[in-house]
Amino acid sequence: MSIDRDRDRDEDEDEGSATVELAAIMTATSTPVTPGPASPPLEPPKPIDFIPPTRPSSTPFPNAQQGQTDIRCLACHPDCPGSDDCMVTSPVSPPAVVEQNPVLTLAQLPAEIHECILDHIFGYRVSTTSPSSLNIPSVNARSWSTALRHSRRKELSNLALVSPLWRDLIQQRLYRHIKLKATVHCGNDVMAFFVRHPHLRPYVKHIEIWFPVFQPKFHSIVPGDTSLALPTVSPEGIASATYALPTDNSTLEEVFYLVSMQFPEARVLTLEGGERKKAPRVKFNFTCPTWATRDLPEISSIRTLIVKGQWNIIRQAKDWEVISRALPNLEEWHGTYAKPKSKSYLSMASTLENLDSKIASLNLCLESDYRREVTCPPYYLKVCEQLHWCEKLAKAASSLEHISYTGRVCHGFFDLLARYSNPRTTRLKTIDLTVKNCCRQNAQWNESGSGITDMHFITAFEQLVLGGIRALERLKSVELLRIRYVDLDSPIPPLNPYFMIRDGWCSGVWSDEIVAEINRVRPDLRFEEMVEGFGDVGYNKEGRLVISPDFPKSRVLSLKLANYAMLSGGVTVV
Repeated sequence: MSIDRDRDRDEDEDEGSATVELAAIMTATSTPVTPGPASPPLEPPKPIDFIPPTRPSSTPFPNAQQGQTDIRCLACHPDCPGSDDCMVTSPVSPPAVVEQNPVLTLAQLPAEIHECILDHIFGYRVSTTSPSSLNIPSVNARSWSTALRHSRRKELSNLALVSPLWRDLIQQRLYRHIKLKATVHCGNDVMAFFVRHPHLRPYVKHIEIWFPVFQPKFHSIVPGDTSLALPTVSPEGIASATYALPTDNSTLEEVFYLVSMQFPEARVLTLEGGERKKAPRVKFNFTCPTWATRDLPEISSIRTLIVKGQWNIIRQAKDWEVISRALPNLEEWHGTYAKPKSKSYLSMASTLENLDSKIASLNLCLESDYRREVTCPPYYLKVCEQLHWCEKLAKAASSLEHISYTGRVCHGFFDLLARYSNPRTTRLKTIDLTVKNCCRQNAQWNESGSGITDMHFITAFEQLVLGGIRALERLKSVELLRIRYVDLDSPIPPLNPYFMIRDGWCSGVWSDEIVAEINRVRPDLRFEEMVEGFGDVGYNKEGRLVISPDFPKSRVLSLKLANYAMLSGGVTVV
């Protein structure tokens, strides 16, 4: 009887639990559930065909991070207590995970992370004080013009509103490199702007100032109106406008005063003199006569000076002396000329004689037309009649650490450089020469050209390379030597001759004499590659040389000088 009573009690409890579950289902749904057909049996699990690859160990985040699991009120203060009004916790994640991994806000990230994010958006910056920025092959006058510039687009400027930290970081990039017009009106506007915003002054590291060489001149409609407003532009062109010499340009003294007063942290100063026919010379002082100049305001923070269109700013050695005295801590000087002329060589020759010992790096470009020439131009013959340019350049280079030069040069430069340099005290580390042509003494007019098809030039280039290798016997500290010839109109650009020594390896042109000289001066140097030919060579029906280069369009590591003799009669590339 007790067994039957227990069985009846279990059946009553099962019926009661079933009734409770059915009531819960009926209350949770609005419509009754109709019973369907029986479910098919579950299929056995299929084998895994695809195995996801594991993340490489080199990735910065090897493990996938879980998303944010708690929702915080944006209006809450960071120290707001974790009550129901301030934080709603998702039921997915347990409270223990939230306590062990607190959520970080953007402002709590390390400064390095913020810098990496902004570098990805703006681009990476070149340091104005690091010695690595003085590396001649990577930083020259051309790259300095954009090394610190960043976009002023409004989308990027609006990022300064993200947080107070980002405001400072973005303004540092936006005002790191500014470009100003050297007029009195523009100077007054710049002065007024930075007086109203003094917190932006320390952000300026590179100042680029350009001097206009002309201004529009037109007839004013209203009598007595002398404003410099731009003329109206019609589909036919500018109405009633001509151009004249500028009348509102600032003097160099006013420019230096502006920089010294408003930009105490500036490191790089660019002066652009402009270029035009009979361009006006930049005035140093407004009240002094042309033959007398007083000292400019001193700017002690400038380390690098870049002068573009240098002929309009520095025309004699006295001009450089005035500028040099105003920049007592100058270490690097970049000078470029817009057009080649005899006056450029003659004025620089007198200036280099008075080059200060504080200058450690010199980047000089006297001729930027990278094209071959049939014969030596008349303007350089005038220079040769008065002096030997290579001697002046070699004497100045003997006291430098880095020299980069573009223009005319010959093996006499290295011969004199080795003579002027003391092996115990020399500090010259890099020599970078871009050859326009090799100056040759007593050469006929048809023997003074340049190009890969001119064997007289190839021979002179070989002598220049040999002179550089011999100079290394006394220039013990030289780590980089590069001599190259650039011809934009070359039929085969990879065949433009060059020679480079870097990191214990040689590349470029070679001959038996060059190899023997390298083994004598620096036996530890080795050529990366030594190839005998240029490729498949043949002749067409007209007797012209036909060549199929077997090297790619990238830089060639080996150029045998004897093979250039095949190109002297012309070449056809197939």
